[in-house]
Amino acid sequence: MRNIGLVVNLGKQEVAPLVEQIIDWLTARGCRVVMAHDTAIALGHPEMGLPREQLVQIAEVMLVLGGDGTLLRCAREAAPRGIPLLGINFGHLGFLTEIDAPELWPGLEKLLAGQYSVEERMMLEARVLRGGQTVQQVTGLNDAVITKGAFARLIFLETYVDEHLVTTYPADGLIVATPTGSTAYSLSAGGPLVTPELDLMVVTPICPHSLWARPLVIKATSQVKVIIRSKQGEVMLTVDGQQGYKLEFNDMVLIRQSAHRARLIRLKKRSFFYLLRQKLSEGERLNGF
Repeated sequence: MRNIGLVVNLGKQEVAPLVEQIIDWLTARGCRVVMAHDTAIALGHPEMGLPREQLVQIAEVMLVLGGDGTLLRCAREAAPRGIPLLGINFGHLGFLTEIDAPELWPGLEKLLAGQYSVEERMMLEARVLRGGQTVQQVTGLNDAVITKGAFARLIFLETYVDEHLVTTYPADGLIVATPTGSTAYSLSAGGPLVTPELDLMVVTPICPHSLWARPLVIKATSQVKVIIRSKQGEVMLTVDGQQGYKLEFNDMVLIRQSAHRARLIRLKKRSFFYLLRQKLSEGERLNGF
């Protein structure tokens, strides 16, 4: 392993000095460090900068310094090339990241020694069809969410699974999540927790105006089709809470399993349930409970 990419959330104040130490540590061990042009310039290392499309062609592994949001963005870029990601947490909960900053140096030692495993995670693909033509196509690791704007009333979402009508939800929105995304927005909306090694999708209505509407768990090979039946108000498709697209009346959103999978480096032997105990209780502490 000689070409190592760095993805850095420059909004974290404490991260820049650590990046300098990482660069020195890796180059002293014969590794080439590369990063996106804008990041390299901001950190004072323009010689290490590459266009993003070239970065994912050269890097054998990505070190992702930030929180889960940074890792989600990187996963979408790296997954088509099969590049494994090592998440180093500078955020709050850090469900997806593997180590915290104090664990960095022993973690890098293990990485270079090959003492790690790679965990693959299912991803989603969402397409927007308007008048029978694809006008937007995006992938995500957590979820695809159709939701109303800030001042909209209930929206009506005609929903199918594999061409079978489920219902027309009168709701604030609808979440289609992967097992990874089951610990994110879907959880807050009342969806089930799902262990990450499974391949399936969770369909969770957001504040449905219906007593019987409950989350659905469906197989990974299914396709969810949602037709927008609301003429008034703003309706948006968001993927991983980071990519957004405005929807129109009669737009059709098709959501299915992506052909690509995120690959996450694991240095520790921690169960999903251990992470739940640690991270969800940490979330309670952050909120003052």
